[in-house]
Amino acid sequence: MRVVIQRVGEASVKVDGETIGKINSGLLVLAGFEADDNQKDLEWMSGKICKLRIFNDENGVMNISVKDAGGDILLVSQFTLHADAQKGNRPSYIKAARPEIAIPLYEQFIKQLELDLGKSIQTGKFGADMKVSLLNDGPVTILLDSKKDLNA
Repeated sequence: MRVVIQRVGEASVKVDGETIGKINSGLLVLAGFEADDNQKDLEWMSGKICKLRIFNDENGVMNISVKDAGGDILLVSQFTLHADAQKGNRPSYIKAARPEIAIPLYEQFIKQLELDLGKSIQTGKFGADMKVSLLNDGPVTILLDSKKDLNA
């Protein structure tokens, strides 16, 4: 499982011109799933996201988590995070989970994030052509991969 985490002042996602998810201060999380991802990957990633200390404290030091800051999360599925462009100019997505595997993982990940954050999160629509807007705060952008970071 791979995620790109962006600390945002605001973020939203539209499908067919309609805003379906929107947050103010918090995290925009782009998530891509692999076929062999499991509950351990979801739990580890969710815990890491909710506890990652990337919000400023009273001294301007990144020392506060999204949960402690009272921030929100907007989760957007993005299979292209597993693109492999080592050969040729057309990326391969062979490592990305097919929808019959990725959709249940995405739905479980939503529930896990809500459990760990202690409140509902906003989401995009799996498989849709989404238009994502954000105001990156910092900018702070972090890439995590459960297959690399979980086993480190």
